[in-house]
Amino acid sequence: MKLNTRHINLFILVALVLGGCGSAPQFSDVTGKEWRLIEVRTQPHNIVLDRTTLRAEGFGDIFTLRLDAERMSGVGAPNRYTAPFTLAENQAIRVQPVAGTLMAAFHEPEKLNEREFFVYVQNAYRWNLANGRFELYTRGDDGTEATLVFGL
Repeated sequence: MKLNTRHINLFILVALVLGGCGSAPQFSDVTGKEWRLIEVRTQPHNIVLDRTTLRAEGFGDIFTLRLDAERMSGVGAPNRYTAPFTLAENQAIRVQPVAGTLMAAFHEPEKLNEREFFVYVQNAYRWNLANGRFELYTRGDDGTEATLVFGL
């Protein structure tokens, strides 16, 4: 009987340890930080932004995202934007319409134009924090699934 009790206690201990390792990220872990878009994952191709090249060309501060408890904001290419959002269970997010400034864009870096970026931000439906990167799961105008991946 002692052997069975030991096994049960060991099983409970392992379950508790492993259960704590897989906990969901907290939204407070992503707020108050300046996130920079580094990749747009879509089918049939991904867009990878080369932040070093963008900085060298004078575009290091585009496609950014900053979150607080109720609002996201940042810079597109070149316009500043803001949008209120609400959170729900299971890392769901609902973004209200994006409002932005109206400067003319003279350069569309990395095969992503500002309008597409704003559509992706506005259509976000879930978020995640994985390996130090903030991810927004979203859809394009045509319903195509995409993931915006941001780094610090």
